[in-house]
Amino acid sequence: MMEVYVEGVGIFAPGLIGWPGAAPVLAGRAAYQPVPPPRLSPSMLAPDVRRRTTDHIRLAVEVAAEAVRHSALDASTLPSIFASSESDGQITHYICEEVIKDNPEVSPTRFHNSVNNAPAGYWSMAAASRAPSTSLAGYDGTFAVGMVEACTQLAIEGAAALLLVAHDTPLPEPLNSARPMNACFGVGLVLARKRSARSLARLAVSLQEAALEETRLDDAGLEELRAGNPSARALPLLAVLADDAEPASIVLPYVQGRPLLVVIEPCRN
Repeated sequence: MMEVYVEGVGIFAPGLIGWPGAAPVLAGRAAYQPVPPPRLSPSMLAPDVRRRTTDHIRLAVEVAAEAVRHSALDASTLPSIFASSESDGQITHYICEEVIKDNPEVSPTRFHNSVNNAPAGYWSMAAASRAPSTSLAGYDGTFAVGMVEACTQLAIEGAAALLLVAHDTPLPEPLNSARPMNACFGVGLVLARKRSARSLARLAVSLQEAALEETRLDDAGLEELRAGNPSARALPLLAVLADDAEPASIVLPYVQGRPLLVVIEPCRN
């Protein structure tokens, strides 16, 4: 079992714009309305840099920035983990269309935006951070893979806290037919080794050998979002954090059929 504390949260998805607005919805105190989200323009990115980015990258930077603001920690000091199941499908589609032409001309900017660690690179520049960063993917278990990596790094690498970001955006056709996603979803979590005065909850995280049914949500709209985006598998965890009531256990899909059990104990300061 691994133990970490949640210090800050960021979220961006249809009907869930920012943690202060999303928390009452996730806690069941307000109705979920899947309103299409506005186009993002993260203030941490300089205007000239922002123009070179994509929706996928801006989503990652947006939720990362909110989580760090919420934690009141220094963004430049935090190691980071960026988890995305499919990276930037719009760029992948563009490159695939371009390379089949007789005279392909792939934009250098779009090409460097295509790699899985591009969001981490933009975040590091925006935060003026030289801290280590990891980018990973795990299909439908991407969020859980990121969580395990975060807990492992906190346990063995010596950092007091780090930033975990999970983010996925819908793919264009024909990629969407092979890997459908119903909406964009991004979540940022600042996780720490020790409890602080700002801690929201303690997480006890453990990989299980036996099969367990993954946790689903009672609200039909939120459940559709959860099931339709790999990064949105974080929603049951976020719902417990938002409720801030009693301890609860959730099960997240990991990889190779193994579940990840997370016991969440709210911190009442």
